[in-house]
Amino acid sequence: MRLPTMSGNFLLAPIPESSDYFLNKDIKVAVLGSRSVGKSAMIVRFLTKRFIGDYEPNTGNLYSRLVHVEGDQIFLQIQDTPGSIQEQENFVQVLDSLNRCLKWADAFLLVYSITDYSSYQSIRPLYQHIQEVQPDSKIPVIIVGNKGDLIHARQVETNNGIQLANELGSVFLEISTSENYQGVCDVFQYLCKEVSKLHSSSNGERRRSSIIPRPKSPNMQELKRRFKQALSSKVKTPT
Repeated sequence: MRLPTMSGNFLLAPIPESSDYFLNKDIKVAVLGSRSVGKSAMIVRFLTKRFIGDYEPNTGNLYSRLVHVEGDQIFLQIQDTPGSIQEQENFVQVLDSLNRCLKWADAFLLVYSITDYSSYQSIRPLYQHIQEVQPDSKIPVIIVGNKGDLIHARQVETNNGIQLANELGSVFLEISTSENYQGVCDVFQYLCKEVSKLHSSSNGERRRSSIIPRPKSPNMQELKRRFKQALSSKVKTPT
């Protein structure tokens, strides 16, 4: 299933000055995928509209922002994650961290690069692991084929992504984080809307977990650091 066209009624809200400002409505999204598929770039692009191509390997950053979804103001938390488990040396520690993240999240964004077939192959095991950790959940999942602008280096066809999403009962979208900001917004908008529907259908009873604590204020220090990194770099690597 391909992602349907989203409306434009999805806005980033100003960050409140008070660090104690919280909303009853919050949505937690985990972004998963192999290394170098553009997970961090996609998150930063969504939150700031800026594309930063060069990143240090991340250990799992948590970003927070207020967003407006169809008139509702929502506290959105986005958990960035390292590469897939198979790529990590400290397997047990990474698996434990991943499982905590899976239990914490309300929705999942599974990312692969169209220029890396092995990253595409990692999506099915990730999805199956989500189902093992949350077997009774109808949790929203979207599969994203990133780096859609690098057609000359394509290793994964669009139809491969569509077929995989259909087999897993998920939604699929192929985007270019560097060239298509609206596509990035569509991804997060879809997840926010789907989670909101689930929350509404359960009469506001929210599945909550204290495994990963909510930050006291929106985490923008990492974004500022990466802006400085981008400004000091004359060469950017496409994502």
